[in-house]
Amino acid sequence: MGATGEVTDRRTRGRRIILWRHGQTAWNVERRFQGSTDVELTDTGIGQARRAARLLASLGPDVIISSDLQRAANTAAELALLTGLDITREEGLRETYAGVWQGLTHEEIIERYGEEYAAWKRGEPVRRGGGELETEVADRAAPVVLRHAEKLPEDGTLVVVSHGGTIRTTIGRLLGLEARDWESLGGLSNCCWSVLGEGARGWRLLEHNAGTLPEPVLGDDT
Repeated sequence: MGATGEVTDRRTRGRRIILWRHGQTAWNVERRFQGSTDVELTDTGIGQARRAARLLASLGPDVIISSDLQRAANTAAELALLTGLDITREEGLRETYAGVWQGLTHEEIIERYGEEYAAWKRGEPVRRGGGELETEVADRAAPVVLRHAEKLPEDGTLVVVSHGGTIRTTIGRLLGLEARDWESLGGLSNCCWSVLGEGARGWRLLEHNAGTLPEPVLGDDT
């Protein structure tokens, strides 16, 4: 079948995983590291979620799972409202716990923990603020995503609503990349998403940081 048929015929598409980052929070705007702190959406973030949900609903999702933190769960709720799907909340999809970094601005982290920050950006295994390693985040999040993906029909679509850092580490793990190379995946803007498709040799990255219009990346994964 030609390329056009592969796009239009759902029977040949295979399973898809859409990893959708939550909408904007006040801490995103202030460049404060959120981590596992439960910060709510701003009015702008709610608007972003509603706009993105209309696009994602058109992709015909079959299952929605979400981090149980309110910024992700409330983003997921906008898609659930349009599709009539239930949301399964998963603690394993939370953002990276970053200890004493949480609540600090980007500038404060650089000032107080500059060497630790630089080591993280070099791809070294770092417990930012005494928190989780990126590999530990992948260890808890990727199996959650795979468990739900394995239950999909052969052409089903799973929407995963989570956080920038957790999405990046999960994509890296599902693609089989070395942990030190996960940083090569750019961050996600608020309410943008990435798409993984099932291929003959495993999961493939089909889209990254997709959305309505390009927007700056604000948050822990800047």
